[in-house]
Parts: sequence; C-alpha cells; structure tokens
Amino acid sequence: MKKLVSIIVLLIFCNVGFAQNAGYNKGDKLLNIGLGVNSYYNGGIPFGASFEIGITEDISVGGNFDYLSYSYKYSGNRSNRFSAFYIGARGSYHLNRVFKISNEKVDLYVGAILGFRSFTWNDNYTADGLGSVYGSGLYLGGFIGGKYYFSDKVCVFTELGAIGSTNARIGVGFKL
Repeated sequence: MKKLVSIIVLLIFCNVGFAQNAGYNKGDKLLNIGLGVNSYYNGGIPFGASFEIGITEDISVGGNFDYLSYSYKYSGNRSNRFSAFYIGARGSYHLNRVFKISNEKVDLYVGAILGFRSFTWNDNYTADGLGSVYGSGLYLGGFIGGKYYFSDKVCVFTELGAIGSTNARIGVGFKL
C-alpha cells in the first residue's frame, strides 16, 4: 500500500503531459471518491467522498463524508461490530498561485472540515460495549492534498490529515 501511495504522489508532482488547462479554477465543481489507506479504529477500509464548488480563484467549499464498518470475531459466539460515519462542511485553499505552480495538471490544496461523527456498535464481547471508548459528536479535521489531472475532467488525488476515520485517502476525482 505504501508503494501505491508513493506512485500517486509522484504522479501528482511529475509533468507527464496528458492534460491541458485542468488545474483548479473559480466555478469548478469537484467530486472526489476515495478509500482510506488506514483506519483510526484498527480495522476496515474507510470509504469517503467530497464535493466542492470553487467560489474564488483560490477557495472552494462543500461537503465531506466518510464511512467505516468492521466486525471483530472472537472465540465462541462472541463478536463486536463497529461503524463510524462522518459528515461535515469542508473548505479548501488551493495553493498553485502561492507556490507559483504553472503546471495546470496539478492542484495542491489545504483545508479544514467541521462536522458530526456518529459511532454505532453491537458488542457481546465486553460488559460495557465499545460505548466507553468511542463517542458521537462534533469533530474538526484538517488536511493537505494534491491532484494530478489526466484529462480536463479526471484526476487521481491523495489527502493526508484528519479526514474522518482515516488520516490518508487516495482516489479518483472528477470535474462535473
């Protein structure tokens, strides 16, 4: 998995020459769909998506969600099942102008998420359940990210930070 992340990061920063005029622009409608490469909760593969609209030449805003579910099996009929759902508002500051990046296939950005997380579980292994460990409520996240566009409408992306139930996500992005 580390090799896959390394390849995607290299693609983001290399000038391969597939797209023209892709980058980020005011008015863009951006959809990202991806998988977490790890989980804060010791199991499962987080799935997430975000949608943003470019409101200025450097700022986009929208929403973000993340979902993770995992079951633990123990000896006998004992088990527990855990699900985490994150939903929130998201904003990104696109850094190409700041860093004077002229390659329009590349979009580097930083951002923040403010939202709600919900945890559910079914536990017949411990007396108090997972409720003593995890709690639902507000959360604040932050991230850095990068995209590399293969065409005017399709890219690969990676994001690192507090994105939901993962701290690293890779996936495919689209301009709608």
